[in-house]
Amino acid sequence: MLKNSELHNFLEEKHDQYNRPEFIESDPISIPHQFSKKEDIEIAAFLTATIAWGNRKMIIKNAKQLMELMDRAPFDFIQNFTDDELKPFEKFVHRTFNGTDCIYFLKSLQNIYKNHGGLEGAFSLPKESINIKESIISFHKLFFELEHQDRTRKHLANPEKSSAAKRINMFLRWMVRDDKRGVDFGIWKNISTGKLFCPLDVHSGNVARKLGLLSRNANDWKAVEELTGNLRKFDVADPVKYDFALFGLGVFEKF
Repeated sequence: MLKNSELHNFLEEKHDQYNRPEFIESDPISIPHQFSKKEDIEIAAFLTATIAWGNRKMIIKNAKQLMELMDRAPFDFIQNFTDDELKPFEKFVHRTFNGTDCIYFLKSLQNIYKNHGGLEGAFSLPKESINIKESIISFHKLFFELEHQDRTRKHLANPEKSSAAKRINMFLRWMVRDDKRGVDFGIWKNISTGKLFCPLDVHSGNVARKLGLLSRNANDWKAVEELTGNLRKFDVADPVKYDFALFGLGVFEKF
């Protein structure tokens, strides 16, 4: 087991190695990087993050297809689509996320932009009291306020049900972190970087356990809190930057 100072240096080195634009092309974050307008970026990012599980090439391929179906203008599409324009999405499939789920997500996004201040507004609580867990829970309730099928609920994580909410935490990392390195976007200013939680999945969890950053066996919300708490000891203002280290070690180095 590495000593604390050695572990800190190791994490810093790996963060520096993988938090670089060269890795964008092979990552789902490449999809929102195709856009420059804030709303286009956040909608593309949210939909891409929603289907970001499984084979990474397939995630990117299917997310590209979603952008094509929206005429490569996500915000304009979300604001103005008609029922007829939703028909092509009926055939969309990414693993268990199907056309029914996809169409509901588009309708809910339209509701959020028309009635709730957009995605950033829907995630934001008063700055002094913001708690990301509570923010994700309240977003989940808001997202499903329209009529929907039960099956669709599983595609948006809810930490209230102990979910690690990996894809939502990843989406929030993309939107909030502003380190000028060209990977994360930093376009949301209402959530401070220090409040973010580390995205946790099988790969990053296994790496974190090998490094002594995580003792809990389950990859659930308690594990997210434990991992992020340990990462805050190394950088209280930006603990989630070490996601790059854990991810890179797991995916590229098979650590």
